[in-house]
Amino acid sequence: MGHEFCGIVEDVGTPADRSLIGRRFVSNSVISCGHCVRCRRGDTHLCAARQVFGMHRAGAFAEFVRVPMSVLIPWPDDLSAQAACLAEPLANGVHVVNLTKHLPVHSALVIGAGPIGLMCQQALQAIRGAKTIVADVSDGRLAVAQRLGASHILNARSHDVAAECRSWTEGEGVDLVVDAAGSGTTKRVSLAALRPGGAAVWIGLHENRMELDSYEVTLPEKQVLGTYAAKKEELAEALVLMQSGKVDVTSWTECIPLDESVAGFQRMLHPGPVDLKAVFLPSAQT
Repeated sequence: MGHEFCGIVEDVGTPADRSLIGRRFVSNSVISCGHCVRCRRGDTHLCAARQVFGMHRAGAFAEFVRVPMSVLIPWPDDLSAQAACLAEPLANGVHVVNLTKHLPVHSALVIGAGPIGLMCQQALQAIRGAKTIVADVSDGRLAVAQRLGASHILNARSHDVAAECRSWTEGEGVDLVVDAAGSGTTKRVSLAALRPGGAAVWIGLHENRMELDSYEVTLPEKQVLGTYAAKKEELAEALVLMQSGKVDVTSWTECIPLDESVAGFQRMLHPGPVDLKAVFLPSAQT
């Protein structure tokens, strides 16, 4: 909780540069050690000793949070707090794109039109120029996905998602599937909707165990990739995407004052058709 945030430096520890006070920064969610074998090979987000805000140390749903300088990126002057704090989830989508650079991606299915699904959808559109198909069980969320540029939307309650994807791709299936829902069912759908030689990227964490027909992966040479968090440089790339207007993170999110956050959480636990993402702001920012 509280791992997606931006803020203004109030004070610094010794021997940090006091000129940082008053400057604005965006924070990564993961603090890496910088010296383990994973960090040395560049996989800082997979650090063996990683810490995550809101899990291993205090998160940012407060007026103040203690953050090491190593995870901070300058917050661009032309970005609102509502946008800047969402660099971290957008960076998850950027990371999915970077994981699949080896693959030609003309068509992509995103399963789940929640915040991470919408971030992945927009990253694929903006960086790879992919035509995206988005599937969800909420017509309200699907309408947002369509407004954000999805070529096709599918309500999974009334459509066979994998069959529809094959029908739009001459029976082959799509090049890439991002499962942002993470159930056993959606993981199986991700493979069924995928063309031979394509890749399914699993980012959703709803269910852990599932049954899988492994021949459907081996014989058509389908790839399955897990993905977790993002690197610091991918947050910087996310900020550029927002600055350029290629990605919209504000029209479908809602700002709520921090002192109303309990009610805001309760609402997001039982969301309406267009309750997708709440951004909590200190009263001075609202």
